[in-house]
This record gives sequence, structure tokens and C-alpha cells, in this order.
Amino acid sequence: MKCKVTIEDINTIQEIENVWTNADYVELLDMMEFPDANKISDDELLEMLFMAINDLKPEEAAEIVLAYKFSDKLTKGQIENLAHEMVEDSANEEFADISMHYQLFNINRLLYKAYNGKVPNTKASVITVSLKFAQNEKVQITKDILLKAVSIGLSENNLVKRLFAKQLSGEVEFVEANSIIWEMEKLENGAFSFITSDYWINEEDFTKSEFEGVINDFEED
Repeated sequence: MKCKVTIEDINTIQEIENVWTNADYVELLDMMEFPDANKISDDELLEMLFMAINDLKPEEAAEIVLAYKFSDKLTKGQIENLAHEMVEDSANEEFADISMHYQLFNINRLLYKAYNGKVPNTKASVITVSLKFAQNEKVQITKDILLKAVSIGLSENNLVKRLFAKQLSGEVEFVEANSIIWEMEKLENGAFSFITSDYWINEEDFTKSEFEGVINDFEED
């Protein structure tokens, strides 16, 4: 199916709102052995969490937050290794399991704010696009369709194009799109907004703001 894509807006952000809840803060404070965490007022929870984090070395705090999010996916040794890597470089952007990148980004931002920038800085991209298909063609926009459409205008050096060429061409199913696009929102008049890592796509990756091409769906044999 042929698609015309217009890049309406691209913004770089350093934090995604509302990814942490007060319940998360209480659980983390408990894991850091902060007394009576459940009695702290909602307005003070984040401040108290930052105080508790600052009482720990960055790698120690990272271990606790990683364990909170990934104890069901990673072993203790893997968490320890990843914690050290996260506070030394942007390991969360290059971690092998890309399904964890979104949460790793959020963990990085929490630690970055708590330590006032003493851990590596990571960024995300918010991209708004308009999609136009052939007249009367009804297309259900999923993350893989959206990413395939956007990829038409990406430079050949872009990481998504280099790593997922077969997925973009429709040769194999593009399941990774669900991990590359973190959040997607349908707007008015055929527009969509999505959030991804700056590591995957940023403003410099686009060669122009309007482009068109063919999107190839994956079809199982």
C-alpha cells in the first residue's frame, strides 16, 4: 500500500510524564529501608525518594530500581552488571533486550534527576506525523505500520533501517516495532504522535519532511 508521510513535528524530551506512581515511590522507599514510607504524604514522596537514593552509591540505587522493575526477567548477577553499566554509560540504549528499553529509559531519568546529572543523560523523541493512503483505502495503523511509514524518510544510516531491513520490507514480522515505539497516540485528520528513543530516531535521521513510498505488510505462509 502506498503512503504519503508528512513530518509535522519532532521534539526531543528528557522525561516522559506519569510513568512513575506514588505507589512505585513507596515500594522503592521500602526496598531502600526508608522508615514508614507508607506514612509519607504524596507531596513529599518523590523528595524523600531522592534523599534515600542520594544516601546510596549510584550503582547501589540502580540495582534496587532495576530489581524493582526486572526481578522477574533478570538474575541478580545481570542486575548488578547492568546497574554498573547504566551509571557509567548509556547502557540502557544498547541493552540487548529492546523490550526493556522503555523502562530502562525511565529508570535512567529517575536516577539522573535524583543525582543532579551525575549519571549519563538519555533522551527520547516525540514525533508527530500525518499519513495519507490511497483514496478509500482503510488502513488500521499499528506500531509496525507507523514505523514502516516513517522509515521511508529515514536516512540509510539510521539504526532502525540498518538493523531491521527485513522487517521493514515485510519479509519477516516486525514484532520489534512494539518495543521501538514506546507510546502511540491517534490525533485528528490522520495524524499520529509517538514516542521513541533518540537512539532509534531523531530529527537528524530525516532527509526531508514530506515523502512517500510503499508499505509492505508481512504475510504468513
